Amino acid sequence: MESPFKETVLKGKTALVTGGGSGIGFAISTELGKHGAAVAIMGRRKTVVQEAAAALQAQGIRAIGVEGDVRNIEDAARVVELTVKQLGRLDILVNGAAGNFLSSAEDLSPNGFRTVLDIDSVGTFTMCNAALQYLKKGGPGKAPSEAGVILNISATLHYTAGWYQIHVSAAKAAVDSITRSLALEWGTDYDIRVNGIAPGPIGDTPGMDKLAPEEIKDDPRFEQPLYRLGEKWDIAMAAVYLASDAGKFVNGATLIVDGGIWLSHPRIAPKEAIRAISRVVEMRSRKTSHASKSKL
Repeated sequence: MESPFKETVLKGKTALVTGGGSGIGFAISTELGKHGAAVAIMGRRKTVVQEAAAALQAQGIRAIGVEGDVRNIEDAARVVELTVKQLGRLDILVNGAAGNFLSSAEDLSPNGFRTVLDIDSVGTFTMCNAALQYLKKGGPGKAPSEAGVILNISATLHYTAGWYQIHVSAAKAAVDSITRSLALEWGTDYDIRVNGIAPGPIGDTPGMDKLAPEEIKDDPRFEQPLYRLGEKWDIAMAAVYLASDAGKFVNGATLIVDGGIWLSHPRIAPKEAIRAISRVVEMRSRKTSHASKSKL
């Protein structure tokens, strides 16, 4: 699909995308690069990040792939410093690294619960902490008035509740809280904008393949408006918007990109039945009102 943004909207910027070697993360890396940014991709698998960087380079995007684990403080600092050293500056941090698997609460071990929180929540803060000195107004390579942007990839599970993902729901609730707190503190102190993106179910991603059985993906409701699988491009465009000056007055928000699916519930009755009930209630209301006026 054709982007609604100019190809130069992020010209001169440098982005670091954790979990940027595949799926949604790679789509974000690609679109940030296509819109002018240099891109560093961070991930635990060296081969994956290097191949992803090579794929971006083949499209004319200045890119590097760096191995590192967001849970490791030393890795976080090393990757951030290497990004600045090789690409000159850091303007956009995208925290996309995440862990997920399906498990009922009773079958989930405390270690499994902790692992997801360590990657999603602690990892997000660890990367933000490592990047702060480079993102703040007037940081290395920036003009005194320039500041960076942080984008945290969240989810919609915790807005209601999600089956068999208590660990992910808890982790993403923490990510949303981190987004708001840093937007308040670092927005005030350093002009850093901190926002989140909460994707809905996105087709053709490793996460969807792992978490959604075929019978869910074939659910006919996904063929209905506002209840369908999204595309990686949808999330990437949200990232371009929030990272660019188009979103310059957006801070502390988590943008839900799911077609309204998180609002969806099965109909309690067909529309015609509801209309019939509404007409009956309306007629009763009119009769009551008429009777009251007659007595007066």
